[in-house]
Amino acid sequence: MITFSIIGICVALFLLQLVSPLVTGTLLYAPYYTAGVPGVVEPEPWRMLTAAFLHSPSFLLHIAFNMYALWILGQALEPMLGRARFLTLYLLAAVGGSVGVLLLAGFNQGVVGASGAVFGLFGALFIIQRKAGGDVRQIVVLIAINGVLGFVVQGISWQAHLGGLLTGAVGAAVLAYAPKGPRRAALQWAGLAAVAVVLVLLTFLGVFLLPI
Repeated sequence: MITFSIIGICVALFLLQLVSPLVTGTLLYAPYYTAGVPGVVEPEPWRMLTAAFLHSPSFLLHIAFNMYALWILGQALEPMLGRARFLTLYLLAAVGGSVGVLLLAGFNQGVVGASGAVFGLFGALFIIQRKAGGDVRQIVVLIAINGVLGFVVQGISWQAHLGGLLTGAVGAAVLAYAPKGPRRAALQWAGLAAVAVVLVLLTFLGVFLLPI
C-alpha cells in the first residue's frame, strides 16, 4: 500500500533527523529565510513537498500522531481511490499545506510535518463520504478539534492545516463528482492537474508578496 510506503519514508527520515540536524535543515520549508536556511525564494521549491516528510526531532508525538492518522485515513481512502489517485491527492495536499504557510504565516517561519497532507485526507474523506450519502459528523468533529489545536497549541501551523484541508477537499471533489462514463478517468486526472496549476500560481503570488 502507498500508505505504508509514505509512513516508512517518514519514519526513515525521522531517524535520519535524529542522527543529523542537517537533514532537517536541508528539507524543511520556510517562506524566505529561517536562520540562514534558504526557503522557496532561493529558489528551492521542492522544500514545499519534502517538509511534509519530516517531523520535529524533539517531539515524538508529532510523528506518532501524524502517522497514526495517516494509517487510519489511508486504509479508508486508498482502496476507494486507488494507489495513483491516493498518492496524487496526498502530495497535492502536502504542497497545499506549504502554500497555506506561504500565504498566511509569518515570513521566516520554518515548518515540518505531514499534518497538512493528513488534513487534506480529512477533507477528502469528508467530501467522498458526503457524496456517498454517509454520516460525516465524526469527520467534522475530528477536523474541528484538530483545527482548534492549531490555534491554541504553540508550534502547530494552522496555516498548513488549512491549506492542506482545502486542497484535499477540492481534489476529492474533482474525483468524486467527475461525470461517470468512458472519459471519467481523463476528467479526474485533468481536474487534479488543474489543482496543481492553481497551487503553482498561488506559489508565484506568495513569492511576489515576500519581502526582498
